[in-house]
Amino acid sequence: MENARPRWARRCLGPAWERWLTVPPDAPHGRSGTRLPWLSTLVVTVFVTVGSGFAGHNQPDRVPLDALGRALLILGAAVLLFRHRHPRTVTVGTAAVGTAYLAAGYPYGPVFLPLALGAFAAIVAGHRRVAWCALGGVWAAHLLVAHWLYRWLPPAHDGPAPWGQELFVAALVVAVAALSELVRVRREQLARARAERAAAERRRADEERLRIARELHDVLAHSISVINVQAGVGLALLDHDPEQARTALTTIKVASKEALGEVRQVLDTLRTAGDAPRSPAPGLDRLPELTAQAGSAGLVVDVTTEGTPTQLAPGSDLAAFRIVQEALTNIVRHSGSRTARVLLDHGPAALEITVDDDGPATSGTGESAGGGNGLIGMRERAAALGGTVQAGPRADGGFRVRARIPLAPRAEARAAAGARPGAGPEPTAPGRPADPDAAPGADTVAPTTGTEEES
Repeated sequence: MENARPRWARRCLGPAWERWLTVPPDAPHGRSGTRLPWLSTLVVTVFVTVGSGFAGHNQPDRVPLDALGRALLILGAAVLLFRHRHPRTVTVGTAAVGTAYLAAGYPYGPVFLPLALGAFAAIVAGHRRVAWCALGGVWAAHLLVAHWLYRWLPPAHDGPAPWGQELFVAALVVAVAALSELVRVRREQLARARAERAAAERRRADEERLRIARELHDVLAHSISVINVQAGVGLALLDHDPEQARTALTTIKVASKEALGEVRQVLDTLRTAGDAPRSPAPGLDRLPELTAQAGSAGLVVDVTTEGTPTQLAPGSDLAAFRIVQEALTNIVRHSGSRTARVLLDHGPAALEITVDDDGPATSGTGESAGGGNGLIGMRERAAALGGTVQAGPRADGGFRVRARIPLAPRAEARAAAGARPGAGPEPTAPGRPADPDAAPGADTVAPTTGTEEES
């Protein structure tokens, strides 16, 4: 849209003209800080006054310009000073002054220029009806003066004007109106294009903000959960088993160091806009580290792989890793089970991830419930790639998280990862909806006291 004008127009008119065109047509006039067009009004006033004087020398049958005639010319041009603040009033004023000038019998000349500029400003500002009425009124007044009222108006012994002159005046009126409408439409198009670009920029900023929030949540929730469990172990064993407490403190140190490294990596992407991250994003190749970290918190993780593993696109690999990480974090925080089973099923069209634990849930026995964003983040990650996440209690107890991530080509997956994060299904309330393959009442929020809470 911004390149719709020809090159010569973009070079000659420049950004100032572009800014003027992109002002919304319904923008309020007379607001503080609006500058009056002193220079252009002065130029028009001088041109109209001097031009009418020269034109009067070639029209001896008209009334010579006197003080009143010059006063009307100056007044009609001077009101253009307020054409941006009060376009309707200026249009009516220039039309009235022009009609009075013609009725007084003064020479023809550039007297119509202030009217044309006033009507132009009104149409561009959106006041089309007033401008059209002003132009039509002046043309009708000229018809009356030139063909019927000339007998009673100066100059004396004047005759009717030729009808060809009326066609010329009508053509001028139509040309002024058409040019004004063209500029108005162009201005609206540019304003709409600017608004669309601004909305797209805000949307991209929102998407990036949500992406960073998900990354920080996934990193911090897992690491802090491990730190919380090991801190409790260390406090419990500090007096009678200092060696085991030392092991817990060592685990806390390692987990906090890893969390700081990943948080620093996320924040580096904010400090170096446009640059690629300095280290690769985590993927399923780091699953052994994740299970070892969960093992240090007392959770034994059994990982099973089915099918033929394929090289995932970076966005899909990261989403799969974060989903497993969040599921294990929830088990550490909210389940009494000390074992978890992770199944990675590499199918021809999708990667299916299933994370199970045998429960029971412990969020209702001491921890504050709910309010987390873990399940929401998992759903958003999967939905951005065209996949799904389902989570809920199993019929035999325990809890299950099942995710499906399509195996799109690398380029398509990267493009899909940039889609709006909120495109996927939204949970109805904080908590975990039931798995449709498990207990009845699938995809509903489980009671707080009977299931795990999301992190």
